[in-house]
Amino acid sequence: MGLSILVSILITFLVIVLVLYLINRLPIDARARQIAQVIVIIIGIISLLKYLAVF
Repeated sequence: MGLSILVSILITFLVIVLVLYLINRLPIDARARQIAQVIVIIIGIISLLKYLAVF
C-alpha cells in the first residue's frame, strides 16, 4: 500500500514538471505563461495532498 502511494506521488510530480516544461516552450506572452504555471502548480499541490489523504 505504501509503495503504490509513493509511486503515485512520484508520477504526479513528474507530470507536473513535464507540464511546466511544456508551458515554458509555448510561444505565449509572459503574463499568460505565469498564469498557466500558477494554475498547474495549484492543481499539482491539490493532487499531491489528495494522495497524502489530506482531502
